[in-house]
Amino acid sequence: MTAPLIFEIEGQVGIITYNRPEKLNAMTPEMAELMVDAVNRCNGDDAIRAVVLTGTGQAFCAGSDISLLDSYATPWDFRNRTEYCDALRALRKPSIAAINGYAFGGGLEMALSCDIRIAAETARMAAPEIKLGWIGGGGMTALLAHSIGPSNAAMMVMTGEPIDAQKALSWGLVSETHPTDALRARAVEIAATIAARAPIAAETAKDNLAAAFNMPLEQAIAYERDLQTICFATEDANEGRAAFAAKRQPLFRRR
Repeated sequence: MTAPLIFEIEGQVGIITYNRPEKLNAMTPEMAELMVDAVNRCNGDDAIRAVVLTGTGQAFCAGSDISLLDSYATPWDFRNRTEYCDALRALRKPSIAAINGYAFGGGLEMALSCDIRIAAETARMAAPEIKLGWIGGGGMTALLAHSIGPSNAAMMVMTGEPIDAQKALSWGLVSETHPTDALRARAVEIAATIAARAPIAAETAKDNLAAAFNMPLEQAIAYERDLQTICFATEDANEGRAAFAAKRQPLFRRR
C-alpha cells in the first residue's frame, strides 16, 4: 500500500509529499504522525539543509479529512490531536511550499507555515471553514493577516471563497507562479540554492524572520544584531570571508 505521506531526500533537500490524491490529499491522523516523523528527521539530520512540501494529483492539500471528524468524541479531543501545522512550524530548516493545486483549510495553513511559497498557475487557495460552521485552528487568521494584510485576510476567512494563483501572487501570498509541470523542479532549485548557503545563517534567518513578527521594531533589530554576532563566531563565517578573498565558492560545514 502506498504511503499517504512520502518523505524523500534529494541531495541536501528533504521533500515531503502529501500522497492521498483520491481525497485531494486531505490530512488524516496517520498523515499527521508521518508529518511529525518527517519534521523530526529533517531537524535531526544536518545533511538536510532545506525542505520542500508539495502534493500529488490535483491538490497540495485540502486540509483535514472532514469525514473523520466524527471519530473524535468531543471538540476537546479534536483540540488535543496531533496538529500537523504545529509540527511543520517546529521545522528548523528553511521550507518551501510548492502549491501544485488546491490548498484549502489546513492545507493553506501548512503552506502559510512555510518560509517561501510558490504556486502552480492553476492553484487555488481558500479558508473555507466558515462554510461548515467554524474557523481554522492551525494559525489561519494570524498567518493570513501577516501574509496578505488584515483586509484581504478577512475577505478570505469571512467569505470562505477561493482565490486563484494570480490573485495570490498580487496579494503577496506566493512569491512566484509556474506551469504545474515545472513547479516541483523550481521548488527544489530554490531549496538547493538555500542549501548551498551557510546553514547556521539560513536557520538563523528563519528564526529572525519569525521573531520579527512578535517584537517591536527596535527589539527586533537588536535581536537581529545578536543573531548576526552569533553567526560571525562560526567557522562558516570564517570560510565565507576566506572564499570571498580567494574568489572561490565557499564550502560551508555547519560549524
